[in-house]
Amino acid sequence: MMLLIGIIAGLAAGIALAYFILTPLAVKKAKDELELQLKSAKQDSESIIKRAQEEADHLKKKALLEGREELHRLREEQEKDFKRDREELKQWEERISRREDNIDKKEEAIERTRQQLDIERARVEEMKEEAEKKLFSLADLSMEDAREIVLRRAEEIYEHDLAQKLKEMKDHYDEEGNRYAKWVIVNSVQRYAADYTGDITVSAVSLPSDEMKGRIIGREGRNIRAFEKLTGSDLVIDDTPEVVVVSCFNPLRRAIAKMTLDRLVEDGRIHPARIEEMYEKSKKEIYSEIKEAGQEALMKVGIPSMHPELVKLLGRLKFRTSYGQNVLQHSVEVAHLAALMASELGLNIDKAKRGAILHDIGKAIDHEVEGSHAIIGGEIAKRYGEKVQVVNMIQYHHGETEALTPEAVL
Repeated sequence: MMLLIGIIAGLAAGIALAYFILTPLAVKKAKDELELQLKSAKQDSESIIKRAQEEADHLKKKALLEGREELHRLREEQEKDFKRDREELKQWEERISRREDNIDKKEEAIERTRQQLDIERARVEEMKEEAEKKLFSLADLSMEDAREIVLRRAEEIYEHDLAQKLKEMKDHYDEEGNRYAKWVIVNSVQRYAADYTGDITVSAVSLPSDEMKGRIIGREGRNIRAFEKLTGSDLVIDDTPEVVVVSCFNPLRRAIAKMTLDRLVEDGRIHPARIEEMYEKSKKEIYSEIKEAGQEALMKVGIPSMHPELVKLLGRLKFRTSYGQNVLQHSVEVAHLAALMASELGLNIDKAKRGAILHDIGKAIDHEVEGSHAIIGGEIAKRYGEKVQVVNMIQYHHGETEALTPEAVL
C-alpha cells in the first residue's frame, strides 16, 4: 500500500515538474512563431504599399503625359483655328479693299463722264448758236422761233442718251448697294451665332403620389377653382401618374402658377387661403426674377444703364413669346446683330444696340394698351427718357413711321 502511494506521488511530482519545465518552452515557441508571422505580414504590407505607390506614380506620370499630349493637341487645334480665322479675315479685308478700289475707279469714271457731258453741253451750245445764225440767214424767222427749233432738236438728239446714261448709273449703284447690304448682313450673322429654343404653353409639375391630385382638387373642387381663378391658368389633371399640367398661353402667368403649385405640393397643406399665400410669394419671386433678367440682358449686350422701369419691362419679355420664340432672347440677338452691322457700316453702335434691344418693348404691355407694339414701345421709351433717335428706331421697325437715322433702318 505504501508502495502504491509512493508511485502515485512520484508520478504526480514528475507531471508537475514536466509542466513547469515544458510550458515556458511552448510559450516561447508560440511567441517566436507569432513574431515571425508579424514580421512576414509587415514585410508583405510594405511590399504591397511599395507596389501600390509605384503603380500610383506610374498612373500619375501616365495621366500627366496624356494631359500634356491633350493640351498640346488642343493648342495645335486652336492655332489652326486662329490661323484659319486670320486667313479668312485677311481675305475679307482684301475683298473690301478691292471693292473700295472698284468704287474709287467707278467714281473716277463717273467724274470723267460728267466732264464729258459738260464738254458735250458746251458743244451743243456752240452748235445751237451756229444753227441760229444759219437759220436766221436761210429763213425769215424770229429769234424766239429759231431758238425753239434749235432747243427742240438738241433735246431730241441728247435727251435719250442722257436718260439712258442716268438709268445705267442708277441701276449700277442699286446693284452695288444691294450686294454690299447682303454682304454686311451675312458677315454679321456669321459673326454672331445664337441658339434658338421655342417656348411651349404648358408646364408639368411632379407629384409625390397620385393621392396629391385629390388634395389639389379639394372638396367639391374648391381648391382647383381657387387656384385657376387666382393664377389665370388651367390645371390639367388626368390619368398620367404623379403629374399635373399647368396650361396657360401667358408665359408669365404660367410661371407664377407653376411655382405656386410646386410650393403647395412641397408644403402639403392645400386650401384656398394657403393657395393665395403661396401665390403672393411666387409672384414676388417671379417679379424679382424679371428685374434680374432685364439687367442680365443689358449686361449681355453691353448697355451700362437704363431707366429702372424700362429694365423691368425688358425683363417681362422673358415671359413673352412671339412665333414660338422667347421675345427677350430675340431682343438680345437683334441687339448683337445690330451692333455688328453698325460696326460694318460705320454707324453709331451704342445707339443701334439701344434701339434694337428695346424694339419689342411694347410687347410687354400690348395686351394692356390699345395700339401696335411698335408705337406703344416708342411712347414708353420716350416717357422714360430715351432719345428721339432711339424712339424712332423702335417705332420704325415695322415701317409705321419714317426713319430719321440710318440706325433705324438696321
